[in-house]
Amino acid sequence: MVMTRKLKYDDPRLRMGGVDIALSGEIKLLGLIIDQKLTFNAHVASVCKRAVAFYHQLARAAKVSWGLHPEVVRIIYIAVVEPVVLYAASVWAPAVDKIGIRKQLNVVQRGFAQKLCRAYRTVSLNSALLLAGILPLNLRVREAATLYEARKGVPQREIGDREVERMSSAFCSPHPAGHIDLEFKCLMNQEQLVANNDHDFNIYTDGSKIEGKVGAALSIWSGAVETKTLKLALPAYCTVYQAELLAICRAARMAAINLAGSVGIYSDSLSALQTLQNPKALHPLAVEARGFLRDALIQNKRISLFWIKAHAGLEGNERADHLAKEAALKSKRKFDYDGCPVSFVKRSIRKRSLEEWNGRYRAGETAGVTRIFFPDAVVAYRIIGKMDVDRIITQVLTGHGGFSEYLHRFELKESPGCVCDETVDESILHLLIDCPQHSRIREDLLQQIQMELCRGSIPAILGNTKSRQIFLSFCSRVVRIVNERNRAK
Repeated sequence: MVMTRKLKYDDPRLRMGGVDIALSGEIKLLGLIIDQKLTFNAHVASVCKRAVAFYHQLARAAKVSWGLHPEVVRIIYIAVVEPVVLYAASVWAPAVDKIGIRKQLNVVQRGFAQKLCRAYRTVSLNSALLLAGILPLNLRVREAATLYEARKGVPQREIGDREVERMSSAFCSPHPAGHIDLEFKCLMNQEQLVANNDHDFNIYTDGSKIEGKVGAALSIWSGAVETKTLKLALPAYCTVYQAELLAICRAARMAAINLAGSVGIYSDSLSALQTLQNPKALHPLAVEARGFLRDALIQNKRISLFWIKAHAGLEGNERADHLAKEAALKSKRKFDYDGCPVSFVKRSIRKRSLEEWNGRYRAGETAGVTRIFFPDAVVAYRIIGKMDVDRIITQVLTGHGGFSEYLHRFELKESPGCVCDETVDESILHLLIDCPQHSRIREDLLQQIQMELCRGSIPAILGNTKSRQIFLSFCSRVVRIVNERNRAK
C-alpha cells in the first residue's frame, strides 16, 4: 500500500516468485484500519457499524416504559460502546472535524442517548445528549486523544507549561527478590497510640487543600516534645492525595538519612499508605518513599508505619493538620513537588469540551423546548446528574409526549388545542404556566417555592436545589394527568 495525500505517483509493479503482488487500498494494524490517503473513513465506518449492532441488541430490551433501567444502559454505553469507538483515538482524532465522520458518530450516539433518558425517537440529538448527561462522541474522541498526548508529554493548551505527573517505569523497581514487605497498623484512639509509641522519634504527617491551595507538613516528636517541623508547598492544581504522599516520602527520607534510632511514621491517609504498601504501585512519590525505607532497612533501622484516625483529638495528628493548613495558606516558597495530576488534566480537557458543546447547543436549530428549561449546557451538565430523569420528566423537558400539540403533528389527534381553550395549543409550557385546569396545584407550587413561575424563571427554579424537586414533582403530576386524559380519548 502506498500512503499519500497529495503526491502523484505511478503504481509500483511488484513480482515475487513470478507472481504479481497487487497494491492494497487499506490495511488493518492492531485493530486500526489505515487507508492509503489516511482519511480513516473505513476505520470509523467499521467501529460505528459495531456500535450500531450493540444498539440494535440493546433496543430489544430497553423501551420507553419498560425494560432495562437507564443506569444499566449507561454502564453498557460507557463500558462497551465508548471504548469500541474511542479505540486508537489519538491516531484518527483529526478525522472527527469532517462532517461525514461526525454524522456517523451522531447516528451511533443518538439511539443510546434516547435510551438513557427514555425519550421518544423524535427527540433531537441535542436534547437527548443533554438529558442523558453524555458528551457528543466527536468531543469524546478529542478528549481521549488529548489525554493520551498529555500523558506522553506532548504540550497541551489546557495545561500550559505544567508537566504531567507520570508513573515511574517498572524497570526502576527492584527485583521481586528485593521487595520489602511493608505493613502498617491502624490506630483508632489515644490509648492505641500510646501502646505503639515506643520509638525514639515519631513523625506525624498530613496534607491539606484549603481555599484552593495545597500544602503538606511533618511534625517530628521525641517523646512528648515536638523537636522539629517541616512545611511543604504544592501548586493549587495538586491533590490532597499527592500532598499526603509527599509528606510520607519526606518522613521516610528523614528517617533513613537524618534520624538515628527507631522511627514511627503516622499518617491519617489510608489511600496513601496502601499505595506505599503495594509494590506494583508506580506513583513516583511512593517509589521514592519505598526506596528510602529500603535504605533504612539496610542500615538496620526500625521504621514502623501507622494509620491514625483523623480529627480524633490525637495531639501529633492535630499539630500536623494545623501545620499543613498553614503551609497551604501562607507558604510563599518554591514548590516542593509540582507534578500535574491526571485528574487535573481530565478536568481541564472536560472544561474545554463543555464550552465547545455549549456553543454548539446554543447555536443549534433543534432542542428549542429543552433550551427554555436549560439555556446553558454547562449548567445543565451539573444539574442533570442530580436529577432522576425518567420518561415523564423527559416529556416535560423535550415537549415530546402525550400532549395534543405533539399528537396532532403525527395525526394521532384531530386538534392541537387544549381542553381549556381550543384556540390555544396544548404544549408543555402552556400546561405548566397558563392552563387553568392545573391552577390549584400550580398555586400550591408557588407557595412552596416562593418564586414566580414564567418562561424566564424556569432555569432559576431548576438551578435552585430546594425548588428543583418540588417543581419537577409538579411537572410530573401535570404530565401524568394530561397523558391519561389524551389516552382516554
